[in-house]
Amino acid sequence: MRGHTAVVHDGVRDDVAVEEPLEIRVDGAPLAVTMRTPGHDEELALGFLLGEGLIGEARPAGPTADFAANAVEVAGPLRFDPGARSFYTSSSCGVCGKGAIEQVRVHAAALPAGRPRVARGLLAALPGRLRQPGFERTGGLHATGLFDAAGGLRWVREDVGRHNAMDKVVGRALLDGDVPLHDHILCVSGRLSFELVQKAAVAGAPVLVGVSAPTSLAVALACEAGLTLAGFARGERVNVYAGEDRVD
Repeated sequence: MRGHTAVVHDGVRDDVAVEEPLEIRVDGAPLAVTMRTPGHDEELALGFLLGEGLIGEARPAGPTADFAANAVEVAGPLRFDPGARSFYTSSSCGVCGKGAIEQVRVHAAALPAGRPRVARGLLAALPGRLRQPGFERTGGLHATGLFDAAGGLRWVREDVGRHNAMDKVVGRALLDGDVPLHDHILCVSGRLSFELVQKAAVAGAPVLVGVSAPTSLAVALACEAGLTLAGFARGERVNVYAGEDRVD
């Protein structure tokens, strides 16, 4: 399904981003619902489950047995029973519905110290290398890109939810056997929030860069996890908020 649809406003035809719910099931049991842009739903489901600490490896994922619309099935079992935790998320907030910060702190393995080494100029340039055809058509999609340490683009995914875009990229990397992402860089097209730092750390990505500002919790978690966090990456300038030891 395309990530955009046509509408008419003021007598003019315009493209807008598609937003629809996705139900994630594990072994037939509903686990989570997220508002997302359709496409790469298997990657989204796997990336989400990895980010929550519920799986640690790639699993079969695809259409449900009843072929329900806007639903994807992932093979179990899970690492632990999430119990009654609420997993409804909107397209704008990956942590909405969860009671406290402690509930979203998933254990992440230690990141490689001092690796990879990245030039400051490369960090500043990465957002300009993101391919965002959906955003160019609609102005309503976020993007996450996975780069190698030399700045080569591996994958990019777009979605109405910034956390969904990252889940799709991480899910793709999981399917490719590239997790943990120790020799990679994640780049996002917008604000650097707590949940994005958490997802990057759990996926083993030592460097996260964004075109906009980080939040205070994002900086605190990056420092705690030993992750390099860089924001306001525009043109030739970038601010490094944590993990300066990896930046030349």
